[in-house]
Amino acid sequence: MHQSSLLRRVSALVIGALAASMFISMIAFFMAGRRETYSAEVENAIDQNKVYCQLFRLKSDFFDNKDYRDKFFESVSASDQDFYLIDANYNIIARKKSQQKVSAEETNEALEQFRKADKSEIPEGVHSFSIDSSYAVNKILIIFQEVEFNGGLAYLVSVSASSIYNSVVMKFLNILLISTLLAGMLMMIPAYIFIRRILLPIQSINNVAIEYSKGNYNVRADESDDSEVGELGASFNAMADRLSRSISDITTERNRLQDIFDIISDGIVVVDEESNPIIVNKAIHTIFDRAEANNMFTERLQLIPFDEVWKDFDECISTQEHKERTILDREYAYQITIIPKFDDETGECIGATGFFRDIYNEQRNEQFRRDYVANISHELRTPLQTLRGLIEPLADGMVKSEEDRKRYYNIILDETMRLSRLITDMLELSKLQSGTMALKTFPFDLNNLISDLEIKMRPIIEDSGLTFNVIFNSGRLPTVMGNPDRVEQILIILLDNAKKYTPPGKSITIMTDYIEAEKKVYVSVADTGQGIHEYDINNIFDRFFKADRARGKKGTGLGLSIAKELLTYMGESIKVNSKYGEGSTFTFTLSKAEAGNVWQ
Repeated sequence: MHQSSLLRRVSALVIGALAASMFISMIAFFMAGRRETYSAEVENAIDQNKVYCQLFRLKSDFFDNKDYRDKFFESVSASDQDFYLIDANYNIIARKKSQQKVSAEETNEALEQFRKADKSEIPEGVHSFSIDSSYAVNKILIIFQEVEFNGGLAYLVSVSASSIYNSVVMKFLNILLISTLLAGMLMMIPAYIFIRRILLPIQSINNVAIEYSKGNYNVRADESDDSEVGELGASFNAMADRLSRSISDITTERNRLQDIFDIISDGIVVVDEESNPIIVNKAIHTIFDRAEANNMFTERLQLIPFDEVWKDFDECISTQEHKERTILDREYAYQITIIPKFDDETGECIGATGFFRDIYNEQRNEQFRRDYVANISHELRTPLQTLRGLIEPLADGMVKSEEDRKRYYNIILDETMRLSRLITDMLELSKLQSGTMALKTFPFDLNNLISDLEIKMRPIIEDSGLTFNVIFNSGRLPTVMGNPDRVEQILIILLDNAKKYTPPGKSITIMTDYIEAEKKVYVSVADTGQGIHEYDINNIFDRFFKADRARGKKGTGLGLSIAKELLTYMGESIKVNSKYGEGSTFTFTLSKAEAGNVWQ
């Protein structure tokens, strides 16, 4: 079973404590045993020498007799002590070596220390002192007493070696070591079980805490334990419940804010104090699609492709002031506002927030409005000035001839009709763009409509010196959905536009195709006239736009705009292909009517 690091550490701590206690016990036992055994050896040696001292007192001339002296030295050979009889001048009179191993150097050192000892204040009796042996395990014990020899003072000196490592102490020390090891080994089993029983619930709670750190608040700790561990588990569970509710609420609010943040059409970028983006919304990734993607070698320029904007971020953070900038170009326009962001507690600037608004359509609409007003003014002023120039001479009686007056009246009528058409076209286009025109669509036969239109338009077109053709490329067309009157109006607008820009000797052709896979009919009006410049073709359907103003072509400039709006109203499309100097082709679509919608 895998053990936790805490279990291993506590087990190691218990083992260490047992080993330390065993070591301390052994040291204490050894020190106390050594001291006691050494004291016992000293006392035993002194007790032996006291017997000799008593003997000398009872028989003071004991050492004077050589036979008694020899007997004494023979009798002490079993006492494990070296005895010496030394006179007052420290000359050795007699000696006896025992079987113990006291080296000559140690003996000489002991006798030298004896000679140096101050004996003037030594009372009668047995005296002792010790010196360290040259061997670390021994001490040299020196015992001496005063005796009479040949009527004078002499000393009976004994020298013995006492081991600090007494064999008895070592035996008991071995017994203590073995018993302590056995006790420690036996204690490890219940200690391990007890420690494991304490630590496993803590480990379980730790595993729960790890799951919480991963965001999993569904797991729960064990609360069944009656000890503090159970209380800890209950606290963890209560904390998990509160955290789960809090995080759920925060997540809900964050998602709501993120939804609001992403719904905003303006781009938003939040940067830190180093001008590094930390929060962006979805709009920022598409708002600069029309901008040129130059120098996109950094992540910041990939997000906002303008160096000057990032400089504004840096200045805003450094100066803590708002920055505003408008970037205008032919293809795009942006309004930018950057405000500093401050820490609520310290008040220090911690970044900035940039708001990016695409004002291209606003600028374009504003320019379109100005152009529209200017175009309307121009288109209305021209016929009105013409009318004024004709009416004033008539009113002043300056036109005398009836023929001139009639010519003036015809011109006034033409300009009045032109002004009426202009106003009518403007009102119709306004209704189409505002969605207020009532325009119904229903199935009708496009073949008959084009055939009837051919009969109407052929004399008009051929009178202009043009060739007029109608070609059904895919044969008879199916019934289509739409408004036949408006479809005819679209064809007339396209034919009239082609007639204006096609010189005599060229041709105008109506072509039709049907694509079954798309369920679409394609109707094209092609001419071989002057065509359209490539820089004008994108504006050809704009109101009041005339591709060749220099040639002074008549017209309001609203026809193609009306045609496009009518087709858009019917859910169809129109496009133009042109090559300048070779002609133009306008193509619009009509959807095939479903079988259930066809009128019988």
